[in-house]
Amino acid sequence: MSPITAASASLNSITLTRPDDWHLHLRDDAVLASVLPHTAKQFARAIVMPNLKPPVTTTAAALAYRERIIAALPEGMRFEPLMTLYLTNNTTPDEIRRARDSGLIHAVKLYPAGATTNSDAGVTDLRLCYPTLDVMQQCGMPLLVHGEVTDPAIDLFDREAVFIDQVMVPLRNDLPELKVVFEHITTKHAADYVSSASGPIAATITAHHLLYNRNAIFLGGIRPHYYCLPVLKRESHRLALVKAATSGNPRFFLGTDSAPHSKGAKEHACGCAGCYTALHAMELYAEAFDQAGALEKLEGFASLFGPSFYQLPVNSGQITLQRQDWTLPMELPLGNSTVVPLNAGETLRWKAV
Repeated sequence: MSPITAASASLNSITLTRPDDWHLHLRDDAVLASVLPHTAKQFARAIVMPNLKPPVTTTAAALAYRERIIAALPEGMRFEPLMTLYLTNNTTPDEIRRARDSGLIHAVKLYPAGATTNSDAGVTDLRLCYPTLDVMQQCGMPLLVHGEVTDPAIDLFDREAVFIDQVMVPLRNDLPELKVVFEHITTKHAADYVSSASGPIAATITAHHLLYNRNAIFLGGIRPHYYCLPVLKRESHRLALVKAATSGNPRFFLGTDSAPHSKGAKEHACGCAGCYTALHAMELYAEAFDQAGALEKLEGFASLFGPSFYQLPVNSGQITLQRQDWTLPMELPLGNSTVVPLNAGETLRWKAV
């Protein structure tokens, strides 16, 4: 740990241990090559989501995907992909053992079927997975949870809170030592649950859920690049997330959920869910912590608490953020298309140097 002091953090500059991203979408092929340098420029490591087409459901597929990521890394950049498996109704205990023995697969992702992008192969009944989850509990393999129910009768803005009651609480009562990361939490319900629950649990929080409430999606019309799942919530929930992120509680740490979609796929009659923030993630987090008057808490959230939960060493490098105005581009290359970053064309007040 490199504590923030008056020498390393002031009104205009902050130096942190190099951070990690504990929730990232890199996609594959030409899109992977386009977006990977943005993450590698700021983050030493990232938990890579497995929701490709087809999903990454086996150890062999995850290791092959890891090789493609490493091959796409520009010369001179250092970055370690932390691989995951996509949990299905048919994931076997033996597959979990193979994943753990590989030393390169660090978690398993639960997508309730139909919850978000490329989640059609997700779990339909979590009880079918209990033998597999029990092996994960025994070997310390974390379960990463997209925490929303998918029942169409449940209001979109209530699906996270209902998930806690209907899925998370029963699951953790049945498997109390299973390590769980409640990913991209969006509500006060989730922040309060993670703060107070017993056993090994943590949560990631995105920059966009710290900075924006659901009004951002409708400001002056429909703004599709602010549409993500779980969707932005009302202001009281945003404030609860800021309080959790800046609390110094090691159960809360950084996960961007940066999700690249082409401009056409977002600006569409049925647009995709996901915000692209990999280019400027740390600048957005710095803005959120600065607004809360809590810059001194950013290093724990971004650089220290995640490695502790995953039982990995803290990074040795550093990153410096300076208070400096700069304007985000309107679009960025994305394979044969373009991606519109969150805040495109706007001026940010922090810059990673």
